Amino acid sequence: MKTATAALDRSQHPCFNEHAKGVCGRVHVPVAPKCNIKCNYCDRRYDCVNESRPGVTSAVLAPTQAARYVAEIVAHEPRITVVGIAGPGDPFANAEETLETMRLIRERFPAMLLCVSTNGLGLTPHVDALVELGVSHVTVTVNAVDPEIGQKIYAWVRDGKIIYRGRQAAELLLSRQLEGIRALVEKGIVVKVNTIVIPGVNDGHVARVAETAAGLGVDVLNCMAMVPNAGTPFEAVPEPGPELLVAVRSGAEHFLPQMKHCQRCRADAVGLLHEDRSVEFRDVLGACSQEVSLETAGRPYVAVASLEGLLVNQHLGEADSFQIWGSEEQGFALVEERTAPARGKGVERWRALAGVLGDCRAVLVSGVGEGPAAILTDAGVTPIEVSGFIEMLLPSLYGGGDAAKFRRKRAGGCSKGLGGCRGDGAGCG
Repeated sequence: MKTATAALDRSQHPCFNEHAKGVCGRVHVPVAPKCNIKCNYCDRRYDCVNESRPGVTSAVLAPTQAARYVAEIVAHEPRITVVGIAGPGDPFANAEETLETMRLIRERFPAMLLCVSTNGLGLTPHVDALVELGVSHVTVTVNAVDPEIGQKIYAWVRDGKIIYRGRQAAELLLSRQLEGIRALVEKGIVVKVNTIVIPGVNDGHVARVAETAAGLGVDVLNCMAMVPNAGTPFEAVPEPGPELLVAVRSGAEHFLPQMKHCQRCRADAVGLLHEDRSVEFRDVLGACSQEVSLETAGRPYVAVASLEGLLVNQHLGEADSFQIWGSEEQGFALVEERTAPARGKGVERWRALAGVLGDCRAVLVSGVGEGPAAILTDAGVTPIEVSGFIEMLLPSLYGGGDAAKFRRKRAGGCSKGLGGCRGDGAGCG
């Protein structure tokens, strides 16, 4: 897929064009829960419905769920011109989900502006993919261009499986940010730098950030007031007041135009900048997050737990065998029956079952426990609690029916769930 960003109306992005803020809206799709850095002002418990700040969302979506959510939003709010990914973690700590979401949105809404907001650590390897998808705007958060200051802001930076701290972390992050911004500018993508203004830490350093960004070809700078969060290292640092922000922006404005209408949006923000409707659409977001999202690549089959071969009517744990169904030109056919691993082996049984059903996109059952559901889901075999005739349920799993009727079995106790990040740099379990 090749999309010419020149054909898109870039002026319709309300964050980059203040004149568009009252007529053009945006929707943020929260598909990126994992993060690869730890900022000392950030609270990773992001499932709060009452807070309005970056990093907060009411739910997390899979790419196919995000595409459906955007379709629902656009149907009710036709002023949406931008789909953005701004967390609740970092888009490129979740690169596969981010790029797949953008691909699905681009296919369904070819004229939609696509936007990403990132810390920049994992940006560079994906710049060409962003160009291919027609992503027109990227925001990179750069809080310091001096590692001495940067090390005060970041608790750790995780590159792959290696965790860096202190000055080494700040140096690595800065080098990646500068490299990524250069690559974006070279490709003709519009770039905004966000700088979180932290009193007593970097408030006297923002002009230098602006000067460095201008030298790289950045288009605009957004000086954002830090929001103090309880339980973080900066919880006692006061939020910068209007006078300080005016002074900071005045100094930075010598080097770059300033965005002064930022609303510090949530990761699930929707609507016009000054008229956010995320509360109104919270139920839609929640419903979409519960819809079945299947891994289909290399998974042509659906497994079924059935007592007699007509109905889905058996609990996962009670099934000694599973019917394997597949799609064919005339409908659906029973391919074979596979024996389930022997009982009494605890979690090893479910890991073995995930292998037995490794070419299945889903397993239809009348019931399933949280532990088995988590193991199968992590292996790409989605357990679906449902009842009814097998051949009437299968079309929805092959794109020929309404998958919204199904709800994914939620796995409990997973550190990848909302609010589950431990914050120690070890990543999501």
